[in-house]
Amino acid sequence: MSQSFWESETAEEARPDRELHEAPVGAEALAVSVDDFSALEDRVLRAVELVKRERQARGAAEDRAVKAETHLSEQTALTERLQEELNTLRAERDHVRQRVERLLTQLDALEL
Repeated sequence: MSQSFWESETAEEARPDRELHEAPVGAEALAVSVDDFSALEDRVLRAVELVKRERQARGAAEDRAVKAETHLSEQTALTERLQEELNTLRAERDHVRQRVERLLTQLDALEL
Protein backbone atom coordinates (compact mmCIF):
# COMPACT_ATOMS: atom_id res chain seq x y z
CA MET A 1 0.00 0.00 0.00
CA SER A 2 1.53 3.34 -1.05
CA GLN A 3 1.37 6.48 1.01
CA SER A 4 -0.01 9.74 -0.30
CA PHE A 5 2.17 12.84 -0.09
CA TRP A 6 0.30 14.05 2.97
CA GLU A 7 1.02 10.79 4.79
CA SER A 8 4.73 10.81 3.91
CA GLU A 9 7.61 11.92 6.09
CA THR A 10 8.17 14.88 3.76
CA ALA A 11 4.69 16.18 4.50
CA GLU A 12 5.29 15.66 8.19
CA GLU A 13 8.47 17.78 7.95
CA ALA A 14 6.39 20.53 6.38
CA ARG A 15 3.94 20.40 9.28
CA PRO A 16 5.82 19.29 12.41
CA ASP A 17 3.13 20.50 14.80
CA ARG A 18 0.49 18.14 13.35
CA GLU A 19 0.02 14.49 14.17
CA LEU A 20 0.07 11.85 11.44
CA HIS A 21 -3.52 10.84 10.56
CA GLU A 22 -4.82 8.13 8.31
CA ALA A 23 -6.29 9.52 5.10
CA PRO A 24 -10.08 9.64 5.30
CA VAL A 25 -12.03 7.51 2.86
CA GLY A 26 -14.25 8.98 0.10
CA ALA A 27 -14.82 12.66 -0.61
CA GLU A 28 -13.04 13.67 2.57
CA ALA A 29 -9.80 12.19 1.17
CA LEU A 30 -9.69 15.02 -1.41
CA ALA A 31 -10.02 17.72 1.22
CA VAL A 32 -6.74 19.41 2.07
CA SER A 33 -6.36 21.27 5.32
CA VAL A 34 -5.39 24.92 5.28
CA ASP A 35 -2.12 24.10 7.04
CA ASP A 36 -1.25 21.48 4.43
CA PHE A 37 -2.09 23.80 1.55
CA SER A 38 -0.13 26.65 3.13
CA ALA A 39 2.90 24.39 3.60
CA LEU A 40 2.67 23.27 -0.01
CA GLU A 41 2.32 26.86 -1.18
CA ASP A 42 5.42 27.85 0.81
CA ARG A 43 7.42 25.00 -0.72
CA VAL A 44 6.33 25.97 -4.24
CA LEU A 45 7.24 29.62 -3.62
CA ARG A 46 10.66 28.61 -2.30
CA ALA A 47 11.19 26.41 -5.37
CA VAL A 48 10.21 29.29 -7.69
CA GLU A 49 12.64 31.64 -5.93
CA LEU A 50 15.38 29.04 -6.13
CA VAL A 51 14.82 28.63 -9.88
CA LYS A 52 14.92 32.42 -10.34
CA ARG A 53 18.20 32.71 -8.43
CA GLU A 54 19.71 29.82 -10.37
CA ARG A 55 18.70 31.38 -13.71
CA GLN A 56 20.26 34.68 -12.67
CA ALA A 57 23.42 32.91 -11.55
CA ARG A 58 23.54 31.00 -14.84
CA GLY A 59 23.15 34.22 -16.83
CA ALA A 60 25.93 35.88 -14.84
CA ALA A 61 28.17 32.84 -15.33
CA GLU A 62 27.50 32.86 -19.08
CA ASP A 63 28.37 36.58 -19.23
CA ARG A 64 31.62 35.94 -17.34
CA ALA A 65 32.44 33.06 -19.70
CA VAL A 66 31.92 35.27 -22.77
CA LYS A 67 34.14 37.99 -21.27
CA ALA A 68 36.79 35.41 -20.37
CA GLU A 69 36.76 33.98 -23.90
CA THR A 70 37.11 37.48 -25.38
CA HIS A 71 39.96 38.27 -23.02
CA LEU A 72 41.62 34.96 -23.85
CA SER A 73 41.45 35.60 -27.60
CA GLU A 74 42.94 39.08 -27.07
CA GLN A 75 45.70 37.66 -24.92
CA THR A 76 46.38 34.92 -27.47
CA ALA A 77 46.80 37.50 -30.23
CA LEU A 78 49.07 39.59 -28.00
CA THR A 79 51.12 36.52 -27.09
CA GLU A 80 51.58 35.66 -30.77
CA ARG A 81 52.72 39.21 -31.58
CA LEU A 82 55.13 39.22 -28.64
CA GLN A 83 56.50 35.83 -29.68
CA GLU A 84 57.14 37.14 -33.20
CA GLU A 85 58.84 40.24 -31.78
CA LEU A 86 60.97 38.09 -29.49
CA ASN A 87 62.03 35.91 -32.43
CA THR A 88 62.94 39.03 -34.42
CA LEU A 89 64.96 40.44 -31.52
CA ARG A 90 66.78 37.13 -31.07
CA ALA A 91 67.65 37.06 -34.77
CA GLU A 92 68.97 40.64 -34.53
CA ARG A 93 71.00 39.71 -31.45
CA ASP A 94 72.54 36.76 -33.29
CA HIS A 95 73.37 38.98 -36.24
CA VAL A 96 75.00 41.60 -33.96
CA ARG A 97 76.91 38.85 -32.15
CA GLN A 98 78.30 37.56 -35.44
CA ARG A 99 79.37 41.06 -36.48
CA VAL A 100 81.07 41.65 -33.10
CA GLU A 101 82.86 38.28 -33.35
CA ARG A 102 84.11 39.22 -36.85
CA LEU A 103 85.34 42.57 -35.58
CA LEU A 104 87.11 40.90 -32.65
CA THR A 105 88.68 38.40 -35.02
CA GLN A 106 89.92 41.27 -37.21
CA LEU A 107 91.33 43.09 -34.13
CA ASP A 108 93.11 39.91 -33.04
CA ALA A 109 94.60 39.60 -36.55
CA LEU A 110 95.89 43.18 -36.39
CA GLU A 111 97.67 42.66 -33.08
CA LEU A 112 99.78 39.80 -34.42
